[in-house]
Amino acid sequence: MNPKSTVSIAGHPVHAMLVPFVIAFYTGALLCDIAYASVMDPFWARAAFWLVGAGIVASAAAATVGLIDFVAEPRVRELRDAWWHLGANVLLSLVSILDWLLRHEVGPEAGSKAYVWLSGLSVLILLFSGWKGGQLVYRHRVGVKN
Repeated sequence: MNPKSTVSIAGHPVHAMLVPFVIAFYTGALLCDIAYASVMDPFWARAAFWLVGAGIVASAAAATVGLIDFVAEPRVRELRDAWWHLGANVLLSLVSILDWLLRHEVGPEAGSKAYVWLSGLSVLILLFSGWKGGQLVYRHRVGVKN
């Protein structure tokens, strides 16, 4: 029997349903920062600011469900990849909250100029976390029905 996902709807893990939103929001924020740097249209800086905020909200939802799965299933906690995935997501949360707060303080346009590197760092952390999440599903079969 594979390690199960405790929070699921009709047998489908909720965590897997929420993760695409996190990926889209943080990737979109980086792309908007790049667009702002290219055309200097304030729309892109404002979009990046709001996408970082949406990423934080989506991350909180995905992290809550993921943490429930992590705590409720002892076999998941035995996996090194699960700990790396958890750690990367905590780091992603801290970086993105810092990014949003700094942008809020200086305004979207100045924030898009000064903190594009934080958007890039978020996407890099997201890639690592996603890789580890993929390892949990495809290698360790977490949440996969027999």
